[in-house]
Amino acid sequence: MISAFVLIQAEVGRSSAVGKAVDAIGGVKAAHVVTGPYDVIAEAEAENIDELGRLVVARIQGVEGVMRTLTCPVIHV
Repeated sequence: MISAFVLIQAEVGRSSAVGKAVDAIGGVKAAHVVTGPYDVIAEAEAENIDELGRLVVARIQGVEGVMRTLTCPVIHV
């Protein structure tokens, strides 16, 4: 299992709607609307890096209002 934080930039005025939509996606454990250079931070899980990539590209980036994402996989030490 691989976990990642997905940092999301949303269109102006769309942060709340993007956060709610992302939070409802299967594989997303939680999505939080935040302030700063990113508007939403989502915690995601997938079986492997390929599934994580599909989750981000096909599902999260497909949410209306998402402009850009940055995926940060969690490194377990």
